[in-house]
Amino acid sequence: MPKSKLTLYIFTALILGIVVGYLLNINYINRYNEKILKADNTAKNIEVRLKKISDTTAHQYINLKAQHTAQVIIRKTNETIREKYLEPLTLLSDIFLRLIKMIVAPLVFSTLVVGVAKVGDVKAVGRIGGKTMLWFLSASLLSLILGMILVNLFEPGKAMHLPLPDSNVATGIQKTALSFKDFIVHVFPKSFIESMANNEILQIVVFSLFFGIATAAIGDKGQIIIKAMDAIAHVILKITGYVMKFAPFAVFGAMASIIAKQGLSILGVYTLFIGEFYFGLVVLWLVLIFIGYLILQKKIFKLINSLKEPILLAFSTASSEAAYPKTMLLLERFGCKDKIVSFVLPLGYSFNLDGSMMYMTFASLFIAQSYGIHLSFNQQITMLLVLMLTSKGIAGVPRASLVVIAGTIATFNIPEAGLALLIGIDPLLDMGRSATNVIGNSIATAVISKWEGALEHNHSQYEN
Repeated sequence: MPKSKLTLYIFTALILGIVVGYLLNINYINRYNEKILKADNTAKNIEVRLKKISDTTAHQYINLKAQHTAQVIIRKTNETIREKYLEPLTLLSDIFLRLIKMIVAPLVFSTLVVGVAKVGDVKAVGRIGGKTMLWFLSASLLSLILGMILVNLFEPGKAMHLPLPDSNVATGIQKTALSFKDFIVHVFPKSFIESMANNEILQIVVFSLFFGIATAAIGDKGQIIIKAMDAIAHVILKITGYVMKFAPFAVFGAMASIIAKQGLSILGVYTLFIGEFYFGLVVLWLVLIFIGYLILQKKIFKLINSLKEPILLAFSTASSEAAYPKTMLLLERFGCKDKIVSFVLPLGYSFNLDGSMMYMTFASLFIAQSYGIHLSFNQQITMLLVLMLTSKGIAGVPRASLVVIAGTIATFNIPEAGLALLIGIDPLLDMGRSATNVIGNSIATAVISKWEGALEHNHSQYEN
């Protein structure tokens, strides 16, 4: 399978990157790291002594100030030399990130318009559609909030201590401190073309929602638009597939660069991040099963037990889509009516990806923590709402979460370069979130069936 080959190539690139990075670290880069660390410590000691001198015109103060400036120059000089050594490696991940950013805007627009247009006629969707969307939005919000709580509790990114890229230092990350009024005004585009050119993802979402609803409202004439947008979406998905073929090179460059800079000790941070994310998924599973129990009673345990095969399939292939046919069959055997299954389950693959939602919160805040960027509670809540909007409709995209994160973190002036930290371990994380997506969508289908009185007590079918 091409996907499993790509995963193999990514893992191979990850290992090679670690080996090359380690060799570079011990043979070349470490000497500059030691000089940078020594200069940094000396500068900090001088700063402490400077604070004790009240007279800024004193000869001792002037001498210490000159020494401090000299240490800063030493640090910057060695940082420049180190970056020059690692330039060929960082170039690989930079190219990949630019390619990812290239596809974000057209992908969000085309897929979201198609998704909204197909579900936009609320009257046609009726009562079932309303209940389904209410469940999906609630489950998405639950996953995001749970992810936010856990990532703030664990703070996995704090150990990274990454310096901000120059462009971000220049802006000082001040743009995230928008007032509520500024944020609301910023959400609505004055020019769709300008929004596309600047990758203003929220503005694109707003225009896409209007466009999708209007397309659905004009009836048969809108079918031409839907078909055209669907074709465009498939073209962009094809481009995404091409871009992903470059991922192993980006993984190699990113891993080699970070290991060369920080040594093998940084691997402990990755192990910690993976462990904490999977712990978060387990908590999410328990919460979803508990909510399912409140509605379905003991049947929830029978449902989860019957889904073992599609869950394992989704986990092993890192694709919830691969488990779709088997999931649909088992839900019908469980007792859900086929009309409910055929409506809720496909919709869930666009609007109810609980595992992916939690990952996006984890990943976005992990990157912010890695660069030492503090996001206030209000900013984090805003980020959750942005993620909830931007993630809808692009479920079929390979590595969809990375594309969504790329568009979202840019809104908050978090360096997109931080995505390179995650590319190498993304296949491992993708396995867990894909399995979680299957569970979330299955529980949603069973719950909607129960609410609609369409859950049959067909135990013989289930047992077979």
